[in-house]
This record gives sequence, C-alpha cells and structure tokens, in this order.
Amino acid sequence: MTEKLYYKNSKLYTFTATVLSCEQKGEQFLCILDKTAFFPEGGGQKADNGTLDGANVLDVQEKNGIITHSTNKPLTVGAIVHGVLNEEQRFRRMQNHTGEHVFSGVVHATYGYTNVGFHMADDCMTVDFDGALNAEQLKEIEDECNRLIAKNVAVNCIFPSAKELETLDYRSKLELTEDVRLVEIEGIDLCACCAPHVEMTGEVGILKILDCMPHRGGTRITLLCGLDAFEHLRVHYNCNRKVSALLSARAIETPQGVEKLQEDIVGFKREITTLQTKINRLLADGLEQTDGSAVMFLDDAKADELRSLCNLCLPKCKQMMCVCSGNDENGYAYIIGSANVNLREKSKEINAALNGRGGGQPTMIQGSFKATKEEIIAFFNQQ
Repeated sequence: MTEKLYYKNSKLYTFTATVLSCEQKGEQFLCILDKTAFFPEGGGQKADNGTLDGANVLDVQEKNGIITHSTNKPLTVGAIVHGVLNEEQRFRRMQNHTGEHVFSGVVHATYGYTNVGFHMADDCMTVDFDGALNAEQLKEIEDECNRLIAKNVAVNCIFPSAKELETLDYRSKLELTEDVRLVEIEGIDLCACCAPHVEMTGEVGILKILDCMPHRGGTRITLLCGLDAFEHLRVHYNCNRKVSALLSARAIETPQGVEKLQEDIVGFKREITTLQTKINRLLADGLEQTDGSAVMFLDDAKADELRSLCNLCLPKCKQMMCVCSGNDENGYAYIIGSANVNLREKSKEINAALNGRGGGQPTMIQGSFKATKEEIIAFFNQQ
C-alpha cells in the first residue's frame, strides 16, 4: 500500500519517494510510489496536480490502497524522485473542503439534515441536503458558519478504533467499520472524510453561499470558501462598480437604479408602440383604395408592426395587402392579409414566384422572400 503523507501533514507540499513501478498507457505513464503527498481523486474532490522530478502529474487515482500517478514523462523504477505539489491549488481546496464541513455541520446540528452529495469543481462547490432550506434559513446558516470560522478552532484528523467508533456520533454517507478517518472540527462537526484539511478554521477565511435550488426533494447549495470566495466577491464588486457608474447610482443602490431603468424602458416601449401605431395609421390613410393588391415596405420592423400595418391597410385592398421589412441583400420578412383571397391556398403561388417560405391562415400568412423589392412590387401589382 502507498503511504499517504497527506494524512500526516496536509501542508506537506514537497517530498521524496521511491518509484515502485512505471507503465506506459497511451501518451501517459502510470507511476506508483512507496509514499506520496498527492491526494488522489475521491470524496467529491479532484486529485492534486504538480510534478515528480519535473514530470507533470496529470491525475492521481487510488485503488485497493495503491495510489497511481499519471505523468507526462516516464520515471525510473527504483529511483528516488522529488515531488512538488501545486501548493495554492491544494490550499484553496483545503479551505473549501473544511468550509464545507463547517457548513454541513451547522446544517446538521440546526435542522438535522444530512449531506447526501458533495462535489468540488474548479469554480465552486455544491452540497446536497435531504431537506428544504429557505433564503432566511440560509442567511442564518451563513452567518453562523462565518462566526465559527472566525473563532479559529482546531481541525483534527483522527483514526479511532472500531470500538471507539461505536461510541462516536459522526456524519458519514457510508456504513464504515474499519480504517475510518474522522475530521473533527472542535465543537462544530465530526465527519468521515479522506481529504486533506486546514489545521484551524480561521484558515478557511470566509464562506459565501452563491446559490440554492430544490434538488430531489431536498436542497442543493452552491458555495465558495477562502481565496476562491474572495476572488468571486471581488469580481462581483468590480462588476457592481461598473454598473454603479453607468447608472450614476451609489454602489449600494444599483438594484434601485436597475429597477428605475426597467421602468423607463417599459415607458419608452409604450411610447414607441403608440408612435408606431400613429405612423401606421398615417401610412394606411395615405394608401389609395384599390380593387387589386398593394404592397408596402417598412425599415427594420418586427412581425407585430408588420401585422398591425397590414390590418390597418386591409380595408383599402380587395385582393391582398402585403407588408415587408428587409432589404434586397438579406431578403424580406412579410405579412400578407386578405378578406377575399384564401391565402393558405395562394401561399404556394406567392412563395414560388418570390422565392419565399411561409404560410398561415386563409386570412393572413407570414414568412420571408428571397427576392428584390422591384420583383415583390411587380408581382403584387399584377394580382
């Protein structure tokens, strides 16, 4: 079995070890050492990265007590190699994982809910609980977690005997009986865990809940701790500063500024709709009465604008009223209405003549033409 140095010292970022085996698999090399400080993937956490004698450690996996390091270069069997972990990556993950234990411990102690799922990604953590938590409860939990983190209590990793284990009340997703490693956060939590942790809760720094959602009858929480949480908050703070400047509002008043902007937009849209209706009425009033068909063009108009103008113009045409928007290069969107022509039947002829696509009801159809303005006018002048 591989000796797990990270169990003895979670902040051991450099070490030496003997290479027991090295086999090539594809473009990578699977190397086994007599001991390692690299944490293998497990418990919802990715493997550590780093180097072994300059070879990049791409992945670390454990099976039956044997830890295999995937490297981009071969290592000499029997050689003593120097391992170097990605120190910042390891520390950030320890901050997050210990913070998650604090969080899950508080939830369990306060509401009796069990952590039934945990995953640590590169940009956040998710924790699943078997009970519902609302926004007010989560705020209280977040406050309590940060208070406990600031108390800077010890984080101890212990290996109780099977007999001692029977007397302990600890959290675990599996039924464990031997070689059980418990992470104890004094006065806060006791949980079975295989991952490295910080030595004191103060090293976690801060804990921030990012999101929550119902999940399989319970709640999924997204959160970050430590340096990752700090960077996340800094990004959001800088974004809010930019929004504040754009709105000419204080940073703490950006929500009110956005609400005011939304109200203004609704008002502007209402004014635009009113003005567009007036314009359409003027255009319809200016259209000459005809026993045939008519066609009209609008610049950059949406379908509802085309439809509104078409309806206003229909009384002026006994055959078909066509309203288009677009240009010769990209084509035209169209709405065609009629009180006397079955447009559902007529659409095949119209689309065939003007390289069009579309359809609809007997009284109105819509679609697009790949034809020039002159071709569209010429066609409807003949109808």
